[in-house]
Amino acid sequence: MSRKGYSPDNAACEGFFGRLKSELFYPRNWQSTTIEQFIEALDAYIRWYNEKRIKISLGSRSPVEYRKSLGFFA
Repeated sequence: MSRKGYSPDNAACEGFFGRLKSELFYPRNWQSTTIEQFIEALDAYIRWYNEKRIKISLGSRSPVEYRKSLGFFA
């Protein structure tokens, strides 16, 4: 276990939440949104992020395309 506030441990999580806020949360007006609608929007974003979002680190491919290229698609 690392010490409190050790940046390399938190980098991936911090990056994800930063993108989540800038791509999903800030561009919308959430005042008239119910909790259920927010959960649905958050779930849809996470699914899109994990399956379809183009990532430079994967050779400008989505995670699904990258797994297919490696032969790991399930």
